[in-house]
Amino acid sequence: MKTNTVETLFGPWPIERRRVRFRVIRPVFETLTINDLAEEYTGKRFTSPRDIFEKFSYLANESKEYFLALHLDGKNRIVCLDTISVGSLNQSIVHPREVFKSSLLSSAAALVLLHNHPTGDPTPSSEDLSITRRLKEAGELMGVKVIDHIIIGNEAYMSFVEQGML
Repeated sequence: MKTNTVETLFGPWPIERRRVRFRVIRPVFETLTINDLAEEYTGKRFTSPRDIFEKFSYLANESKEYFLALHLDGKNRIVCLDTISVGSLNQSIVHPREVFKSSLLSSAAALVLLHNHPTGDPTPSSEDLSITRRLKEAGELMGVKVIDHIIIGNEAYMSFVEQGML
């Protein structure tokens, strides 16, 4: 393994007058007013998967798969709602990097993962099981706990916690 030295990074010593440029990343926060009823989401404390299902049951009518992350504070109140992915009829692409990038910016203590199955059947696929396991493991490393993953179908839902799968 090659170690980095001044010479390998900037060239032979003594360094002539060279300009070194680095990218600086600054988080940008934006508050959007979606509608006047937004208060029913922000600061609301959900106490059960059924509460979440009832609030987000509108996803059952979508023709595409939506994967959302509810960012929660230390008292399980929503501080942010992040749309991670909008997919096709039966799949959406979800990567841990995208899930936890925004959760760190929002200072979330925990996440509730949420997605719909446009087919109406909330039974988890093998991909659902796999990504839930990966996100739980990544969350443990990042210090952001994944407390549930809820799949919404037609007038039904499936909670990983209620089924003892998380």
